[in-house]
Amino acid sequence: MWPTLLSLLSLGFCVSLRIWAAVGAYEKPSLSAWPSPVVPLGQTVTLRCHSRSPLKRFRLFKRDGTSLPKLQGYHVNTFTLGPVTREHAGSYTCSGGYRSPHSDPLQIVVTGVFTKPAISAHPGPLVQEGGHVTLRCHSLLSLDKFILHQENSTGHFQTQGETLPGGHASADFSIGPMTLGSVGSYRCYGSLSRSPYEWSAPSDPVDIVITGLSKKPSLSAQGGPAVRSGENVTLLCSSEPAFDQFHLLREGENLGRPLAGGRGPGGALQAEFPLGPGTPAHSGVYRCYGSFNHSPYSWSDPSDPLLLSVTGSTTSTCPSPMDAHTTEEAELLQERSSALYIILGFAIAFTSTSIFLAALVCHWCSTPNRKPEGDIAIIEGERQEDRAVSGVDSPAEDVIYAHLNLGTLSERLNTPTPLSPMHPFPEPSIYE
Repeated sequence: MWPTLLSLLSLGFCVSLRIWAAVGAYEKPSLSAWPSPVVPLGQTVTLRCHSRSPLKRFRLFKRDGTSLPKLQGYHVNTFTLGPVTREHAGSYTCSGGYRSPHSDPLQIVVTGVFTKPAISAHPGPLVQEGGHVTLRCHSLLSLDKFILHQENSTGHFQTQGETLPGGHASADFSIGPMTLGSVGSYRCYGSLSRSPYEWSAPSDPVDIVITGLSKKPSLSAQGGPAVRSGENVTLLCSSEPAFDQFHLLREGENLGRPLAGGRGPGGALQAEFPLGPGTPAHSGVYRCYGSFNHSPYSWSDPSDPLLLSVTGSTTSTCPSPMDAHTTEEAELLQERSSALYIILGFAIAFTSTSIFLAALVCHWCSTPNRKPEGDIAIIEGERQEDRAVSGVDSPAEDVIYAHLNLGTLSERLNTPTPLSPMHPFPEPSIYE
């Protein structure tokens, strides 16, 4: 009896295997990639073929005809590709046997083949509920296709690129009406139509935020909105709703300072934004927003604008190295100028004295009669006759006393040289 029972069990097991094999042979498997079918150059990706077949042995095919040695032969349902190169980019399928149908194709994209493009939001990354925003992807290369990707989403948007003068290319993606499903971080890629699975490196992310879903906070400046340059500047954002974070923006530019708030003196939730010593670059229009941790891309209405004005400058008592260098140069120039002025003064005084002495000697030599002994007093003035004729009292006469060398004077008397008088008055009178 026992041999008969064992024979029946063996027969049933073999029939079950054949049934499962037949079912698996005609069931189409599915192929997936982990962590993502978009793989950067040099990274690895795992492909997994799913099927209800109990054999668990599958084959992997690359549909473009490229033969990769690692994909030949039978394998289990897991395949590892990498480090990936441009040759790994393409469309893949898997099957569970010779008679098993192939899975739907899976595209493996290799990124980093070209340099990254740039992405920007117009008119800005903050969009009110129901509004629209345009994301523009731009590249300096002559790429003819751009792909827009929303992080944490499996969907891709793509459009044909527009070639600009100079070989540049760009593409615009319109998003809206804005809802909570449209917000998030976006990146874009560029590629060529002849190699659709080879993409550029991803652009820097741009965060699209929806606003207006909560009441606005209030923004103020500690000490007032008008400060002098060098004074510490602190902005305060407060709100009655208990926001988890506050965001400060200046003229639409996100300063990247999300801060958790604390309770202020009046019990309202408050966050401080210290900007440091004020400079003219801090001047501008500021606004703040509030948000919650469970929806970081959903912000409140903006606060009323705050105009911050930083003017003037503070006086520093400690000179900088540049100031010291400038001061030393100024002192050196001043010393040089003083020395030049002193030399110039001496030269002028010496020249004036020389001219005066020369004029005086010439005046003495022009006198016709001189007494060779003793001191001679020369009195210059008008003649007595002239005074008597004019009848006018002349001013006090100028008297000049000179002590002459008698030897020298006697030699000049022996060889007189007629000289014209230099004095503008009439011929002087000589009194012994």
